[in-house]
Amino acid sequence: MIKKLYELKKTQVDRKLMEKGQLMSQIDAIDTELSITQAKINTTGVQPHGAISDFTILQMHKNSMKLHMSKLKVKKTNLQKKYEVVVNELIELQKESEQFDYLLQEEKKQKIKAVLKAEEDAAAEYMQSKYIRG
Repeated sequence: MIKKLYELKKTQVDRKLMEKGQLMSQIDAIDTELSITQAKINTTGVQPHGAISDFTILQMHKNSMKLHMSKLKVKKTNLQKKYEVVVNELIELQKESEQFDYLLQEEKKQKIKAVLKAEEDAAAEYMQSKYIRG
């Protein structure tokens, strides 16, 4: 029973590790997109002698990119919160897994002690019977 619980906890830990990796990759992707969008905002321009409407369109474009960046930052913040939750859950699962592993090790030690005790009793009984016969 303890072994099944230990295996379950190991499986849960593995799943949380995968989830943690996925969240990190999503956060990295958002960071990359944020830097690309910021670079676009900084480098977007119009012809110096263009029409006034070009400047209005440019400003609208920059504003839409800034809005996109703010949405990405909110999404990143949410992902970071999820990441922290997953990390905390992962720590708890690892603690539980270690506890079950410890119980398994103690159970093995008890079994070994029982086998050694049975062998010792059998050897003592054999020696007694040999002494009685001899």
